[in-house]
Amino acid sequence: MQDGTVVLFYSGGMTAPARPSAARERLLRTAAELFYAEGLHTVGVDRIVSAAGITRATFYRHFPGKTDLVVAYLRGIDDLVRAYVGGPPAGRDEAVAQLRRLTEAIAAELCRPDFRGCPFINAAAEHPDPADPVHRAVAEHRAWLAGTVTSAFRLAGHPDPEEAGRRYVMLRDGAMVAAYLGDAPAAAATLSASAQDLLAAA
Repeated sequence: MQDGTVVLFYSGGMTAPARPSAARERLLRTAAELFYAEGLHTVGVDRIVSAAGITRATFYRHFPGKTDLVVAYLRGIDDLVRAYVGGPPAGRDEAVAQLRRLTEAIAAELCRPDFRGCPFINAAAEHPDPADPVHRAVAEHRAWLAGTVTSAFRLAGHPDPEEAGRRYVMLRDGAMVAAYLGDAPAAAATLSASAQDLLAAA
């Protein structure tokens, strides 16, 4: 959170902090918007190149292929989430604050008018093979998320932090799907209330 404003990090329009190459950053920003709105398989390299206003030669100078661009897109979102969550909390109060801040950001994201679900879940659905680089990028993010919230619950004093971490991630996943398919404010409210129930047990 910065200046009281919730940082929204799952939207496809957000990318990682600016990189040295303006063309690469433009490619990533354009790809992120198209991938999130329309899907990974639907959007081809020609569409991205045209929308970004660059040449195919420039594209291939930065990315050997589309898969590399998709992985970079997901890792850009992963970078944003990790930066927002921050490092390991120093004590119980910081751990509780970290979990509440993360929940608040996710709940706000669910209610965005352009919300199209979790980009990681969406990507995994299109790339189900565990050996696929895209699927591996999704798995890496989810392993980090599960480990981070489990550690926070442990530091917060929850009697079963592993179970609390599993429940939190499942609540987050369910809220993402429910918000996309139905009543987003209700999904956000349920996520917030359920996360508070987990914290109350700490």
